[in-house]
Parts: sequence; structure tokens; C-alpha cells
Amino acid sequence: MKTIALVFSFFVFGNIVFSQTKETVHWLNFEQVEDSLRIAPKKVFIDFYADWCVPCIRMEKEIFTDRKIIKLINREYYAVKMNIESNDTIVFGNQKFVNERQHRKNPIHQIPLLMASRKNKPFSLPAFVFMDKNFEAKARYFQYLNVDQLSEILAN
Repeated sequence: MKTIALVFSFFVFGNIVFSQTKETVHWLNFEQVEDSLRIAPKKVFIDFYADWCVPCIRMEKEIFTDRKIIKLINREYYAVKMNIESNDTIVFGNQKFVNERQHRKNPIHQIPLLMASRKNKPFSLPAFVFMDKNFEAKARYFQYLNVDQLSEILAN
């Protein structure tokens, strides 16, 4: 009987400890990344998403839980995740950014419109922006990226 109790305890407490140590991407907001860049410059990865975006949801479940992706992002980048429909006022680079479209159809916040727009094309999701350590855009992607594709981009 003691053996059964010991085995049961091992599984219960082992699972609790394991679930608490699960690796995740260390997502920041724009204010946090601004402070972090001032202290220790590093590349920045920005994920613009919406709650209704099916590819965004799929990437959250399949790609941003992958150990290889998590390690690459956390080691090489400050990672920012922003809901494009946010109504938050964001102060970044001594400027205020708001969602001027919050009461309209397609209420996209100013920041994704400024950072992830393409000439002569409507804004689309998923949208990723890769910045260098000086916070200058180096690449933008507007598609679902699988583990191999994102790994290759992150590694370069």
C-alpha cells in the first residue's frame, strides 16, 4: 500500500513541478522592450495578432510552444506580442500611440499600421516584424510560418 501511495505521489507532484518549469517565450510589451533596449541592445521580434485570426491561433499553439523556437527567440531577441485591436495607449519612443479606429470596422491600432503595413496592400495577419538592435526593421512576414521557416528566419 505504501508503494502505491509513493508512486501516486511521485506522479502528482512530478507533474506539478514539470508543468511549472515549462519553457515559454518571454513576451514583452512595447514599454518593456524600450526599457530593455536601453539597458542591453538586442534584436526584436514582434508578433501582431488578433483573437479571431486562425493562423495566429495555430502558430500560438504549434509554433510558439516548440522548444527550438522558444530557445531561439529567448536567446536572440526581445519578443513583443500585440493584439492589433488593442485599445491601450502605448507610449514608445517619446510618442503616444492609440487605436484611432477602435469604434470602426477593422479597429487596428496605430502601431501595427505603422510597423507592419505594406505599400498598396491592406493590412493582413499574421504579421511579424524583425528589428535589429537599433530597432530598425530588417524583415516583415505576413503569413503562417512553420517551425522550420521561423527557425531559419530567427537564426539569421
